[in-house]
Amino acid sequence: MLPNTSICRLVTLSLLALFAPSAFATNAKVLIYSATEDFRHDSIPTAIQALQSKGPSFDIQFETTEDKAQFTDQYLARYDALLFLDNTGEVLDDLGKAALQKYLDLGGNFIGIHAASDCLRNTTFYGHEVGAFFDYHPALQNATVDVIDSSHPSTSMLPAQWHVQDEMYNFKSDPRTIGATIILSANESSYIDTGTRLNQGTPHPTAWFQERGAGAESNGTAGRSFYTSLGHLNETWQDELFLAHVFGGITWTLQSNTTLAFNTSAEVGNPSVSVDPTSSSSSTTGTSTSSSSAVISVPPIDVLPLKFMVLSIIAATFFPWLSSFYLGRFVLTAYF
Repeated sequence: MLPNTSICRLVTLSLLALFAPSAFATNAKVLIYSATEDFRHDSIPTAIQALQSKGPSFDIQFETTEDKAQFTDQYLARYDALLFLDNTGEVLDDLGKAALQKYLDLGGNFIGIHAASDCLRNTTFYGHEVGAFFDYHPALQNATVDVIDSSHPSTSMLPAQWHVQDEMYNFKSDPRTIGATIILSANESSYIDTGTRLNQGTPHPTAWFQERGAGAESNGTAGRSFYTSLGHLNETWQDELFLAHVFGGITWTLQSNTTLAFNTSAEVGNPSVSVDPTSSSSSTTGTSTSSSSAVISVPPIDVLPLKFMVLSIIAATFFPWLSSFYLGRFVLTAYF
């Protein structure tokens, strides 16, 4: 039988393992922008509901807007990624486009879904960020999508040949020309398309990613970009395999380490600690650095995670042998 002290240590370590990860987790914040000026998909509300309901399982908080006036430097800076959902037409004015450009230059991440490639058609930097502009699609029908890269988090769960009912998008250019990596391809022999395709490259691009979003300016800090052209139907957004594909792309995008949810030196995003907006900073291509004069404000005691407070009380009351060294480490972790 273990001595009492050993049992106490075992219980305490188990409690720490149980409480610590969730107590200090940081939620990423993503803005869903679903404004439309041309065709509007009736699946938009279903898509938003699916994203928001599953978000907490991935430590992601989704907020939504269709108000182009929200595209300001201050508003966009709150988010670790922008998710353009089924947008069509001129959904931003010049001020909004400038704010979007600045957000991308500061390391903001981008996710585009389905018709997101059919908006802002004359805005070059947006076309580069999404990867390619939509051209046309044949009639909605059953088709096969081939997995080109099964190692990506958005495709690792998919069968090698994925049978879907969706619109097989064609594009005005090849996403590979701006540095995108194709991960899904429409199998052109599996459906009927009598249209004239432009030079979109081979294999047929259907979903892709960019390690460094090409919409950021050359002197900016580029975040990641992910795009999937699938997602037309309400039924699609109720399919668990499709949602796994989408969330795989979202979580991969958020891991760029260019936003405040994961990098305290970043210049945009949802921070785990607050960065004084008056502090000066500079950025170079591929990196983000804050000056030594940046002021980090420590959260007040009342935001200390409740689970940690409970754990501390338990430890202090029942396990007095627990050293202040370990307790101190947890306090520092909670704050910094």
